[in-house]
Amino acid sequence: MNESAIATPGVYINEISVLPPSIAQVSTAIPAFIGYTEKAVDEQGIPLVGIVPVKIFNLKEYEQRFGKAENEKNITVDVTLTTTPSVSVTAVAKLAAAPNAHNMYYALRLYFDNGGGPCYIVSVKPSSTVGISDTDLDNGIKALEAYDEPTLFVIPEGQAIATPATFYALMQKAVNQCAKLQDRFTLVDVVDNTAVDTTTNINNFRTTVGLNKDLNYAAAYYPNLKTNYEYQYLENQVKVKLVKNGGPATNTFLNALLPNESIAYYAARDAIKRTLNPVLPPTPAIAGVIAGTDANRGVWKAPANVPLVSVLDVMDFVTDDEQASMNIDPGTGKSVNAIRPFNGKGIVVWGARTLDGNSSEWRFIPVRRFFIMVEESAKKATAQFVFEPNDANTWTKVRAMIENYLTLLWRQGALAGAKPEHAFFVKCGLGQTMTAQDILDGKLIVEIGMAAVRPAEFIILRFMHKLQES
Repeated sequence: MNESAIATPGVYINEISVLPPSIAQVSTAIPAFIGYTEKAVDEQGIPLVGIVPVKIFNLKEYEQRFGKAENEKNITVDVTLTTTPSVSVTAVAKLAAAPNAHNMYYALRLYFDNGGGPCYIVSVKPSSTVGISDTDLDNGIKALEAYDEPTLFVIPEGQAIATPATFYALMQKAVNQCAKLQDRFTLVDVVDNTAVDTTTNINNFRTTVGLNKDLNYAAAYYPNLKTNYEYQYLENQVKVKLVKNGGPATNTFLNALLPNESIAYYAARDAIKRTLNPVLPPTPAIAGVIAGTDANRGVWKAPANVPLVSVLDVMDFVTDDEQASMNIDPGTGKSVNAIRPFNGKGIVVWGARTLDGNSSEWRFIPVRRFFIMVEESAKKATAQFVFEPNDANTWTKVRAMIENYLTLLWRQGALAGAKPEHAFFVKCGLGQTMTAQDILDGKLIVEIGMAAVRPAEFIILRFMHKLQES
C-alpha cells in the first residue's frame, strides 16, 4: 500500500516481505540425442530446414516427427519342415550382412524404457543416408551450443564411424562444449569389438588418441547390449530357404509363404523375433537411468546398481578382475563403467565414475553433475542482481538466497555434514571475496563451498571368530 495515498483516518496494514529471493533449480537430465532419423518435421508436418534441435516428451512424439527405424534388408531364414508322419519344423534366422548402422529409433526406445523423460532430438540427415559421418554428427553437436536446456550428450550411432580414433575425437568435441558451457555432460560408448577380449577393448579405448582433456565432463560405459526388440523389416525383403519333407530347397520370400505354407511362415517369423535382436550401445539406456534416478532420488544419487529394462544380454561378460582394471588406470586415468549381469538382479549398471578417474574431486558422476546443477541454478538466479547496487544490502540478499537453497539440498541428503555449516559455506562481500578495486570494476564475486556426498563404492565387512565361552 502506498502510504502517501492514505487520506482517511483509521488502521492500515502494510505487508513487508522479509524472505530473500529463491533459486529455481534447473533441470538436470535432458539428454540430446544426435544422429540420423527417418524424417524430421515440425508440429505441422512441414520438413525442418537445417539442423534444428527439437524437444520431445515420449516415443509416440518421436515417431510422429522423426519416424521409425530403417527396414532391415539382410535377414535370411532357413526353414526345415516335415509334415509326415507328424509335423515338425525348425527355423534359423540370421543376418546376411551387418545390420543397418542407423539405430536412433531403437536407442530412443531403450531410453524411454529405462526411465527417460523429455529429451532433444538433433536430426543431422535422413537415415536413408549410407554410412555415418563424424562431420554430420559434429554439426549436430555445434547446433546444440545455442540451446541452454540440454544437459547430456548421447550419440548412439557413433561406434559405426569409420575408425575408433575418429569417433573418440568426435566425443572430445562434445566434451569441449560441456567444459566451455559448464552446464552439460557427455556419455561415451566404448567401442565394443567382439573379435577381441575385454581388456583389449578397454586398452584400445584408453590409448587411442581422441579423448584426453576435460575428462570430468564425461563418463564411459562398456559393453554393448542385446535388446529384446525386433528388427523392423518388410516381409517381401526377407529371404527364406524352405526344405520340405527332405526335398530340394525352395528359395522364396517370407510374404510368399502365405497361405500355402503357413507353418513355415509363422516359424520363420518366430525365429526372427526370438533370435535377431538389435544390439545397441549402452549410453541410451544410461541416459534413461540417469533421468529416472534424478527424478526419484536426486542428481546426487549415483546412477548405478540399477537393473536395465528391455535388455536380454551383454555382448561381453566383464569379470571382477577386468572391472578392477576398468575402474583405475594410473596412466590415462580413463575410468570405464561396466554393465554386468548378476544372478537375481538382472543386468545392472555397475559403475558411476567419470573419465577423470585419477581426480579426487571429480572422480564420481553424481559429484560432477551435482556441481553443474548448483552452479547453473545459482548463475541463473543471481542474474537478477546485475546492475543492482554493489553494496552490503545486495551482498546479504545474494548470500541468503544461496544459503537457503543449499540448506534445502542439505535437508534432502545432497550434502554431507551434521549441520548446514558443516555442509557448505557462502561468502560474498568486501574483504571476503572482493576488494575495493573489484567494486569499482563492477564485480560482485560470490564463493560457494559444498561438501557433496560421494558414492560408497566399496562396502568392507570385518568378521572375527569369537571363541566359545565356558
